[in-house]
Amino acid sequence: WGWRGDVNEVSTYLKPLNEDKNVMPYEMANYVEEKTEFETIIRYGGTIDLLKKLVAGGYPVLIEKGTYARDTTGRISWMGHYALVTGYDDAEQVFITQDSLLTEDYKVSYDLITTEWRGFDYVFIVIYPEDRADDVINILGVYSDEVASYQIAAETASIEAVSLTGNDQFHAWFNRGTSLQLLQDYYGSAAAYDQAFQLLPLLKQDSLPWRIVWYQTGPYFSYYYTGRYQDLIDLATTTINVANRPSLEESFYWRALGYAALGDMVSAKKDFCASLRYHKDFPPTLDQMQNLGITECQ
Repeated sequence: WGWRGDVNEVSTYLKPLNEDKNVMPYEMANYVEEKTEFETIIRYGGTIDLLKKLVAGGYPVLIEKGTYARDTTGRISWMGHYALVTGYDDAEQVFITQDSLLTEDYKVSYDLITTEWRGFDYVFIVIYPEDRADDVINILGVYSDEVASYQIAAETASIEAVSLTGNDQFHAWFNRGTSLQLLQDYYGSAAAYDQAFQLLPLLKQDSLPWRIVWYQTGPYFSYYYTGRYQDLIDLATTTINVANRPSLEESFYWRALGYAALGDMVSAKKDFCASLRYHKDFPPTLDQMQNLGITECQ
């Protein structure tokens, strides 16, 4: 779209600390809304056909997916990743993607992109000039309504949770939790996440999606808003402990909320401060510290 910014400008905003483990879709959307002249839209429950419609309409689509790649320890394992879908070829049954981990114009089969995309509840982001809004809304159809996309995602997850097996079934149950959490059905969401976590011991150890809560914090919302504060603390602790460098501002933030709810303000302040150490001026942390009357970190 002719934007003149660069990756360094974006990273300064999104990742003040380079070791930050993840950038959320909403953080990228916030950057677009605050720092550019463009509009952005985030939806869940996307489909292969919708991707093709958007690309054919001239709108590249950013998707978040799970992929197996070599990490900093040299081990190949599951991790979250973004790819920009810029084209497709029905004859070859592939999408053309711009992949910063691999290469430009990287081809991914429809089947593989479905499997990888499932790891993130089929979430997608479209960025477009303001004067193209009507066209984007027309292509999106029912997905133009944010709540409708959550409902579609929940229905898809419900179907896949009983029709798939192994890692795919785990992701389907997790997606049901995410979709219901977005619909603010926290009890239903928590139950779906519980079901997903119960499947983890049954999965092959070398393919476990053990980083998933680095990227998707829905279980924290659900456990917090159903009063399951100790479960929230335990999950956040596990998530933090499996990171060789615990640069997870969201996990420290949510664990702090859990401690605060249980009256442990000393631990809450410690974790809020850790959250700010890994993401300076992280807005949710600053807001909650003010709400709870917690003084600035030293």
